[in-house]
Amino acid sequence: MRLAAILPAILAVVAVVAVACGGGAAGPTQTASPTATVLASPTASPAAVTTPGGERTPLTTAEIVSLLRPSVVHILIEGTTFSVFGQPIPTEGVGTGFITDDEGHIVTNNHVVFINGETPARNITVTLSDGRQFQASLVGGDRATDLAVLKIDADNLVPARLGDTAQLEVGDDVVAIGHALDLAGGPTVTRGVVSAKERLIQEDPYMIPGAIQTDAPINPGNSGGPLVNMYGEVVGITTQVIRGTAEGIGFAISIDTAKPIAQELIEKGQVERGYLGINMINITPSIAKEYDLPVDSGVGIGSVQNGSPADRAGLEAGDIIVRAAGEEIKNSGDLLKVLTEHRAGDRVPIEYYRDGDLQETEVTLG
Repeated sequence: MRLAAILPAILAVVAVVAVACGGGAAGPTQTASPTATVLASPTASPAAVTTPGGERTPLTTAEIVSLLRPSVVHILIEGTTFSVFGQPIPTEGVGTGFITDDEGHIVTNNHVVFINGETPARNITVTLSDGRQFQASLVGGDRATDLAVLKIDADNLVPARLGDTAQLEVGDDVVAIGHALDLAGGPTVTRGVVSAKERLIQEDPYMIPGAIQTDAPINPGNSGGPLVNMYGEVVGITTQVIRGTAEGIGFAISIDTAKPIAQELIEKGQVERGYLGINMINITPSIAKEYDLPVDSGVGIGSVQNGSPADRAGLEAGDIIVRAAGEEIKNSGDLLKVLTEHRAGDRVPIEYYRDGDLQETEVTLG
């Protein structure tokens, strides 16, 4: 049975994900080769011991802290909010960030340096582990993925080593470092495990695919700090925008998601995210069985925006997307991840089912 014929029934019980496929001023575009290397490819940490067989020996938590402490910074922001009567109210906030290159770029959360996620902070003071303080400039922010980049003019910086989230396994130990609750005496260190990968953080205005779930405690002030593997490499950026309703649930933005976003912020100051122009429905085994669909996973198209890239590529309500850009699409999170990794103008091949037949088209993202 074609999905379009049963959409009213499905929509009665399944929420439509009316997100990612919309565009906007806070999202990425295809660019030429990067001119600055803010987020470099991972390399072996100099503190990690390599065996004759080429395997690295995990570090202790104390060794990780010693390695990362010079890279982790305290961020104090000053700004202005307004009362319901329009009167200005001075406000301050605290967060964490980490240095990513010798040029002074610092990655943190967007909500740390934007008041209410929208208005840039008036003053941003960055304090290094050696006590030096600098006024930081705001390079740019992306509200959707809760990422921002700052820059300070300083010498003798120690950039953090970046890891590869793809190499991270559920159950691996991780360490979170950040200025929790703005306590005096330096950053707070907590340890936990990777509870899950590929979580989709989706709560207006946030749309963060591929997030890491961890039970390492993440408290206010931790936001923007690094989540580190046991080789001393940053694999995630902790965020407080979504807090688990249960004990022991915290989230971090995958470093693999963060790299292209941060790079584009450095190059352009903003992200111009490509879009498809569809509303999505997650296809589950129970839905597939009840409505006799040809596949038990994928992304069903609830509707297509007129004149959108999806419309121009011939996609229709009722189609079920199962592959995009060569990646298997099992749910909306998979599709959002593909869109996050691509830019406006990119040509993305899409495989989909229509009337039980597998078909293919190419979409030029808007």
